[in-house]
Amino acid sequence: MRAKCFIKKAGRKQNVPQTEATEAISFHLNVRKALLVAPLDPVISLVSAATLCHTNAGMANPFKSLAANIDREAWLRFFLALAGLALAFAAAVFSAAASEAGNVMATVIFASSALLLSGVVGVLSVPYLFRRVVAARVRAALDYEVTKEGTAYLIVILVIGVAALNTANNLLFIVVAAMLSAIVFSGFASAHNLRRLELDVAIPHNAFAERPIRVRVSLENPRAWIPCFSVTVQPPADGKGKKRRWEWHKTRFTFPKRQQWFELPDYTLRRKLLQPPPPKILTTPVYFAFVPAGYTITAPVELVFPRRGQYSQEGFRVSTRFPFSFLIKSRRVELERELVVYPAMVAPDALLEILPLITGEYLSFVRGRGSELYRIREYAPDDMARHVDWKATAKTGSLKVREYTREDERRLRIVFDNPEPGRVSPEAYERAVSLAASLACHFAQENVDLSFAGSNYTGGQRLDDFLSHLALIQPLPSEWVLESMPVSTDFNVILTSRTPGSIPNPIWECSYVVYM
Repeated sequence: MRAKCFIKKAGRKQNVPQTEATEAISFHLNVRKALLVAPLDPVISLVSAATLCHTNAGMANPFKSLAANIDREAWLRFFLALAGLALAFAAAVFSAAASEAGNVMATVIFASSALLLSGVVGVLSVPYLFRRVVAARVRAALDYEVTKEGTAYLIVILVIGVAALNTANNLLFIVVAAMLSAIVFSGFASAHNLRRLELDVAIPHNAFAERPIRVRVSLENPRAWIPCFSVTVQPPADGKGKKRRWEWHKTRFTFPKRQQWFELPDYTLRRKLLQPPPPKILTTPVYFAFVPAGYTITAPVELVFPRRGQYSQEGFRVSTRFPFSFLIKSRRVELERELVVYPAMVAPDALLEILPLITGEYLSFVRGRGSELYRIREYAPDDMARHVDWKATAKTGSLKVREYTREDERRLRIVFDNPEPGRVSPEAYERAVSLAASLACHFAQENVDLSFAGSNYTGGQRLDDFLSHLALIQPLPSEWVLESMPVSTDFNVILTSRTPGSIPNPIWECSYVVYM
């Protein structure tokens, strides 16, 4: 009775949903039934009732999860296809009956109805259901193609088969059967050779264009006894689908076009050119001759990327010609990899031509008072006496003072002023991008406080952020960054396509400009 009172109090205090209230009522009825059946042991009866309630709920949960996982659209199409085929079968039966009765018109109507219904089912339901079959997924994951050797082998089988049919020689039939069984065995053996293989491709986070990098391709054979032979890892084959497709676009229909008395929403069908996918990372196949059972074989691959940009790969293809090279069995491995390729570095000779000029301008800008000696020069009336170099004065016979660099202002900022499309040639643009990346890498190793700026640059002040920005940058119509750039104590190295004289004077006085 305490349990029943407790349930009533909980029902008065809590505002539970309808489903919870229903479960509480059923639990209360089960408790009451258990107390009536066994009043001498209410605790055991209460536990039994609770167990019965939970058992009923547990039995209902699998049905709920099963109903939730059912693909209603697929089952609806399946039953509609059955109904359509049943109607087509009935129409065919009636057509046969009408034909026996001699009614030509009814025979034509029922036969046409049967063909029409079967055609509708074949067009609307069969392709949809076929795509959802498990066998389609298996074929997509493990496909094959016939090699040149396999084609020649099939031609030989065809010749021997024709000879066997013409001569009725049992020995030739046995030879054809043995040769066909070799192809079947080749298919099963190659499929088993790729089973349970695990692939891993380790690539660095970034790389420089025109510089080789090391990529490790690892193939693991987790099987306990059976090794694998002659396995090749390569990029997946490109799809042979069309590069163009049609799309509907919203427009307005006006009548007449000049006066526009009324207009209605309309749609037009336009052809859209799909964007090409990004270049792939692994373009050359990697061959594994033998992988023992329970071992992992790693093959280092050297890659060189010709251009900067984003490289990605959505998957790889593991294939084999084992055992007879009649078929190439392959399996697609879903393994996504991305790589940002930084711009190519400028040649050392070209960098040494411009680097002394930038360094000289920079040192002239940062000279001042500090602890690092910049130069010894003649005494000026406004110089302080404590900076007089007495040793140099005694040697030369004239007053000399020491000039120091300002350590607190050894700041350098590299600015890439992105031009509009068509303003500079693609070759000049790529040289400017490479020069900006080379200067950034050089000054990042010096004792300077380096920062970066540019058109649409939203990254931080780390070198990797600026190099990633340069790796993906393209000429875009944007505002000039030099007008919006604040004047500071930084010395600027500006790469721009603007003409001399168009740079603001406050920026010009503290900058070294490289024209694209």
